[in-house]
Amino acid sequence: MEIILDSIITCPKCGHQETEKMPTNACQWFYECKSCGVLLKPKKGDCCVFCSYGTVPCPPIQQNSSACCSS
Repeated sequence: MEIILDSIITCPKCGHQETEKMPTNACQWFYECKSCGVLLKPKKGDCCVFCSYGTVPCPPIQQNSSACCSS
């Protein structure tokens, strides 16, 4: 299975979208919107901002890994 590393993050406050490369060695818990400056944090139950606001979940989730950041 090929892991997708690019995800489009959509800011829930202003709707701005930005393509970002996801890290493969750690989860990203914070992301600052490049348009309005709001600091995004994962939604309850999600391990990272990509799982909450991205078009593609983080690499550990894509691999069905139980060793994701929140575990």
